[in-house]
Amino acid sequence: MMEYEMNGKKRKVRNRQQQQPKPQFLSLRYLTICLCCFFVLLFFLSSNRISVPSDSLQPSLRVPALSVLSSMELSFHGRLFPPLRVEDRVQFPDHMLLILSSRIETRVKDLVCVYHGGGRKEETLALQSISSDELDEFRSIVRCPNAPLNYSSSVDVQFRGDLVKKKQSLPDEKVHDWSKVSYEAVVDSDGDTVVVFVKGLTRRPHKESDPSNYKCQFETTSLGVLVTQALAVAQEVVRCVLPESLKLNQEPFRVSVIHVDPRGRSNPALPSVARVYGSDSVEKKSGVVKVKHELCVCTMLWNQAPSLREWIMYHSWLGVERWFIYDNNSDDDIQEEIELLNSESYNVSRHVWPWIKTQEAGFSHCAVRAKDECKWVGFFDVDEFYYFSTHHSQGLPSKNALSSLVSNYTSWGLVGEIRTECHSYGPSGLTSVPSQGVTVGYTCRQAYPERHKSIIRPEMLTSSLLNEVHHFQMREGVGHVSLVESVAVVNHYKYQVWETFKAKFERRVATYVVDWRENQNQGSKDRAPGLGTEAVEPVDWRRRFCEVWDTGLKDLVLSSFADQVTGFLPWQRQ
Repeated sequence: MMEYEMNGKKRKVRNRQQQQPKPQFLSLRYLTICLCCFFVLLFFLSSNRISVPSDSLQPSLRVPALSVLSSMELSFHGRLFPPLRVEDRVQFPDHMLLILSSRIETRVKDLVCVYHGGGRKEETLALQSISSDELDEFRSIVRCPNAPLNYSSSVDVQFRGDLVKKKQSLPDEKVHDWSKVSYEAVVDSDGDTVVVFVKGLTRRPHKESDPSNYKCQFETTSLGVLVTQALAVAQEVVRCVLPESLKLNQEPFRVSVIHVDPRGRSNPALPSVARVYGSDSVEKKSGVVKVKHELCVCTMLWNQAPSLREWIMYHSWLGVERWFIYDNNSDDDIQEEIELLNSESYNVSRHVWPWIKTQEAGFSHCAVRAKDECKWVGFFDVDEFYYFSTHHSQGLPSKNALSSLVSNYTSWGLVGEIRTECHSYGPSGLTSVPSQGVTVGYTCRQAYPERHKSIIRPEMLTSSLLNEVHHFQMREGVGHVSLVESVAVVNHYKYQVWETFKAKFERRVATYVVDWRENQNQGSKDRAPGLGTEAVEPVDWRRRFCEVWDTGLKDLVLSSFADQVTGFLPWQRQ
């Protein structure tokens, strides 16, 4: 009896145990279900189910997005990206520039610009971005259409296909006006000074200003605000002392410029998007001696990728070893062209320069960067080619002729610039882009040279970096050499077939050169004579600017570069 009761009790205990849920099993199943829901949601958010059509700029009303991924890296088409955070906004006349706090490697069609406001505060719309790029080693940029009427200019950006995030109230982020902002900064190779590029202080072309009227303000997280005196000022460039505490500091800092009025009162520092990263200033002061290239070239361009290959291959043959390409908002796949050239052992670097009408400042920036790498730096455009006519006519080798020329002056301590005159070529009777390149296609020019291009020694420039695009101002006691035409000349293929030339009406990159569409200075040499202010092809365009037939460079190129069997040139497209 007792055994039966004990066995009965045991069965009851087992039954109760079987009836109770198993917490570990259910918790695991619950976690699995949650993870599945999360990945389904992730797939939904990263898909194109909710999207802005790439071929339309019509506004689309959106609803708030879930914030489940707001603090995580986003997965987009199988790739991971950090959160898109807008660090600065700069308002240009025709677009809004967003500066992001991190680098993203994505295509323009992957990003949309988000606008807030409209008739009601909660309204939100998205428009396709204009372009996106990497600004520097740490930041990216996105160019957006200007905000529509009644929408805030404080634009955001997000991946195409994501649900648009609404803000609880109208955004209050600052938007900097392009006419008054510090936009770039770079530490000089001496490690003791910083060069700041700024709009809104002085517009005096080709003039230096009194540096005692300017200061630089440095903002850091740990050190607070520091101020130093300017050493030199010219046009849009201000050089200041770099604070001692920042020379060995790895922390990035923002730098701006303060204008001191004649009565000694300091105005507030100008708005700034110019940042310098601590590692940059430390590297400048490292003391490591680098072997410098004998000859480098710097240029600024916009949508000239098709012309780049011929220009670089030819001048590399003349001895150029290093290339600095300042890209002023191109959208013609120039990055792919540069990558292809580098794969063929051409030393080319692309520097994103989104600042419109700042060619002089860009060249000053390049001079600072190149000083640590190059003995000589040439400043000329992708439609300009050096030609050594005497070498060709006398049967002397032209290969490395340009680098040999500048090296002859390296030991001349009083020569800081080599100037070469330019011959301007016309359409030469052509009506379509020459397939073999400009050096072979255009052979008729104006009779007399005009202007000149320069190759300079960057360590011999004035501390203000004053330049007029064509040449820089040298330090006191340093002069220049002007080459006679029989030694060397620059073939400037300035007036090409109308299909190519009309693109110049879109914009001019030089700061102090009037755009052709503006009705002023119509007699300037910066304009095409007799063309006027509209991009309308004259009936006789193909015959203009043709006074002397000159096939010298064409003959040199064909004899030196063309395949002996096919006649094919290395820069020709298949």
